[in-house]
This record gives sequence, C-alpha cells and structure tokens, in this order.
Amino acid sequence: MPSRKTPGPSVKDPGLYEELRDEGASKEKAARIANAAANTSRSAVGRKGGKAGDYDDWTKDRLMKRAKELGIAGRSSMSKARLIDALRHH
Repeated sequence: MPSRKTPGPSVKDPGLYEELRDEGASKEKAARIANAAANTSRSAVGRKGGKAGDYDDWTKDRLMKRAKELGIAGRSSMSKARLIDALRHH
C-alpha cells in the first residue's frame, strides 16, 4: 500500500479529510467538509444546505452555469443527466 501524503496545512481536520477520501469524496469536497466540521460542531455541518433545491428541477442552462462556477471539465458536451451527476459528485 502506498504511503499517504498529508493533505496540507489548509485542511483543519486531517482525520476527517482522510476518512472522506477513503469513502470516495474528491479532494475539494473532502477539504470543504473537513474544514466546515472543524469550524463548527460536527452535527451542525450535517444540517447545512438544502436551500438550492433539487438539481432535477433546474434547467440545463442553470446547471451549465453552476458547473462553470465549479470548474467542471467537459460540461459543454454533457447531457442534463450527466451534468446533474457531475454536480452531485464534485
């Protein structure tokens, strides 16, 4: 098994970061969650969100704009379903 590198000084909770990476989260997502958990109580992190609505209800144009904001590569050739999947797993 290869040795792991430390996530870096910007990650405030390296243990949670590694746990999320092991579960398949992207580096960016794991860092966001680990830092949010370090800044607040862990139970409050789980309650955040839910204000943007379901991606299935969004128009393809709105999904494209959000994908651009997040820097998702290949978005111009993606179908609506692929955009939704990419946004959910970014």
